[in-house]
Amino acid sequence: MTFSRLAARSGLLALAGALAIGAASPALAFDDAQTRDIEGIVRNYLVTHPEVLIEAMQALESKRTAQEDAARRETIESSRKTLTATPEGTALGAASGDVTLVEFFDYNCGYCKRAASDMDVLMDSDPKLRVVLKEIPVLGPASEAASRVSLAFRSVKPESYGAFQRKLLASKTQVDEARALQVAESFGVKPEVLKPLLQGQAVQSELQETGALAMALGINGTPSYVVGDELVAGAVGADALAAKIGNVRQCGKATC
Repeated sequence: MTFSRLAARSGLLALAGALAIGAASPALAFDDAQTRDIEGIVRNYLVTHPEVLIEAMQALESKRTAQEDAARRETIESSRKTLTATPEGTALGAASGDVTLVEFFDYNCGYCKRAASDMDVLMDSDPKLRVVLKEIPVLGPASEAASRVSLAFRSVKPESYGAFQRKLLASKTQVDEARALQVAESFGVKPEVLKPLLQGQAVQSELQETGALAMALGINGTPSYVVGDELVAGAVGADALAAKIGNVRQCGKATC
């Protein structure tokens, strides 16, 4: 920034401060003519240097993003138990890992299907990583129906939930109730066992709890991950996730 621009901006800030003081203190209030003069100077400066408005908007956006990140970190910390909780036998990777990665997914999400291999790479290369799956069927009725079958299957055969999830997620066609029941049957769980559970309180409560958690975290797409104190949105790849997992081990935060 040149000296002239710096001086002009300093003058503008001084004028803004004077206006604020004048507005706050009746004893120092400007008369109409003075106010018009000051407003004219401010207007002329902004017309001459419109980039100041862009800088102000960028600063505002940065401040808003920082506030949102701070609020999200508070939500993650206060919801830690709910975030990392999953029925016994249904965590992937290490049952008692030193770092827990939480994935929010939808069975009909194309990015989730492609990102499944990232999770496999992470678990194969990191024997201390624990992975918790959170189902948020955001892509319509078919996804919700599939999740209901999936969660019912999890309650009946928890030890096979991870394998079931991978097989259902790998489906080439739309995943719905019929497809989910078909995959469940390939694991030896009959449709007649699962159907009475689909609208049951356990499944309903799980969907509501996970949906509320996703909303509180500001999740608006899948896949989304929680690593340490951060929400990571999108299929960012195994390397990016591994780096954040390493940071959690090193400094207790996803970004050191």
